[in-house]
Amino acid sequence: MRTLRTLVLTCLSLSLALQVWAQAPVTTADITRLETTASDIDRLATNLATSDARLAEEVRSSLRDLNDEITYLRVKLRREGSIPRDDYNSLRDRLETLRVRAQGQRVEATPTRDSEGDARSAGGTVRVGTEFDVRLQTSLSSKTAKAEDRFEATTIVDYVVEGRTIVPAGSTVRGFVSSVSPASKIDRKGNMTLSFDEIRVDNTSYRLRASVVQALDGKIQDDATRIGAGAVVGAILGGLIGGGKGALIGVLVGGGGTMVATEGTDVTLPVGTILRIRLDQPLEIAAPPR
Repeated sequence: MRTLRTLVLTCLSLSLALQVWAQAPVTTADITRLETTASDIDRLATNLATSDARLAEEVRSSLRDLNDEITYLRVKLRREGSIPRDDYNSLRDRLETLRVRAQGQRVEATPTRDSEGDARSAGGTVRVGTEFDVRLQTSLSSKTAKAEDRFEATTIVDYVVEGRTIVPAGSTVRGFVSSVSPASKIDRKGNMTLSFDEIRVDNTSYRLRASVVQALDGKIQDDATRIGAGAVVGAILGGLIGGGKGALIGVLVGGGGTMVATEGTDVTLPVGTILRIRLDQPLEIAAPPR
C-alpha cells in the first residue's frame, strides 16, 4: 500500500511539474537555444550540400524564414517583456523538424507504388484504432536520444476506404521522443517512447495522436517488392508479427508504445525501420476543393 501511495504521489508531482513548465515564461535563454539549433541546422546544410545540393538549398531557404521568426520573438520579448509559450514551442518544433531534413537521412517510402505518379487524398475520416505502417526517416537510439527530439517517418502504402484513398503512401508523419532512458549498469535495458503529433497529406498538416504497437526490420521491404506492385504491404507485415522473419530483434513494445531493449542493451532504430502505429484519436482529412 505504501509503495502504491508513493507511486501515485510521484505521478502527481510529475504532472504538476509539467503543468508549471508549460506555463513558465519564455526567457532570453530559450531564444538563445533556438538560435543554437538554427546554427546547428546551418552546419548540417553545409555538409548536406556535398551529397544533395537541392535539398541543402531547400533547408537553407526554410532556415532563413525561421531565423526571421527567431529575431521577431527576441525583439518582441525585449519590447513587451513576454511572449506566448505556444509561439515558442511551435517555432522550436519546426526547427527540430527542419533539423531532421538537414540530416539528409531519407529512404524510399513506397516500394510497391506503380509508375503512374503519386496519389492524392480524396478526404475522409480515419477511425480510432486504425494502424499504419510507416518507415522511419531518422535514426533513433535510447543511448543518444533526448526527450522532445523530433523525427520523421513516411507511410508505406495508401490507406483506402471503399476505393477512396484517404492517406496516400509517402505522406509524412512527424513525432517526438516523449521519454527515454539509456541502458545503465543498474538497469541494462534501455527504453524509449515515441509519440506522433502530425501528419502531412497533400501539403496540408493535420494533428495526429498515435503510438507504436510494433517495430519491424526495414529489410522486409525486399519481400514486399518481390510480391509485386499493388500488394497490401500491411497484410504482409501482419503475417510477420510475433517472432516472424520481419520482427525487429531485441525490441519489445509494451503499453503506451514504450519500446524496451530485451537483450540488455539500448533500443536502436536505424533509418528505414518500419513502425506500426495505431491512432489514438480520429483523424479528419479534408476533401480536395472542387
